[in-house]
Amino acid sequence: MILFKSKKEIDYIRESCKIVAETLQLCKSYVKPGVTTLELDKIAEDYIRSNDAVPAFKGYSQGGAKPFPGSICASLNSEVVHGIPGNRVLKNGDIISIDVGVLKNRYYGDAALSVAVGELNNEKMKLMDVTEKSLYLGIEQAKTNNRIGDISSAVQQFVESNGFSIVRELCGHGVGRYLHEDPQIPNFGKRGTGSLIKSGMTFAIEPMVNLGTHKVNVANDGWTVITADNLPSAHFEHTVAIIDGKAEILTVT
Repeated sequence: MILFKSKKEIDYIRESCKIVAETLQLCKSYVKPGVTTLELDKIAEDYIRSNDAVPAFKGYSQGGAKPFPGSICASLNSEVVHGIPGNRVLKNGDIISIDVGVLKNRYYGDAALSVAVGELNNEKMKLMDVTEKSLYLGIEQAKTNNRIGDISSAVQQFVESNGFSIVRELCGHGVGRYLHEDPQIPNFGKRGTGSLIKSGMTFAIEPMVNLGTHKVNVANDGWTVITADNLPSAHFEHTVAIIDGKAEILTVT
């Protein structure tokens, strides 16, 4: 069931989303060779809590998995999403995808970005660029009287026309009163299909794009999603609200 939000509720979600966006930019500023993903995790948690908010991912569990131990998801190179922060050291040429969720005043915000560590080769740079652009093309389709499939199709067509592949096992989702709500928002699909988009909807659009095959596996830790061919992946995400017929991006500073 899709949960429609009032203006007051969207204002609460916007507040959480602002902290998400600020946390992402703070973490991004610390990304460089020699930094560990655990250091980024601590920076994020300290900042979130300093804003009287809670890291939404810490302790989160789904599908019987053990509770997620980090405040952020820190996914390196072939890790698509849900990478667990730890003692891994960032190296020149890495891609790190950072995903942040925040809970404040009982409402959630969620967003992600991929960051270059030092200098990337042209192939990785294009992967990141195409993934980010596909997110904004999807957001352009998030307007009243369109359907969720219009978002999905826009992302898929752009990504595949650039020679990359869309992860199919994972998708965007409603967000606000809960971290994950209806509707699910796949990054592939047909125009004119899926739920009708209406004002008051709040959801996260999040293309996950692989350099090689779209197929993925889950690591032994029960969380980290990895490309089946161990080639790099990129991930960008925004939470949006449908207001006055179109999408407003909430996860901005």
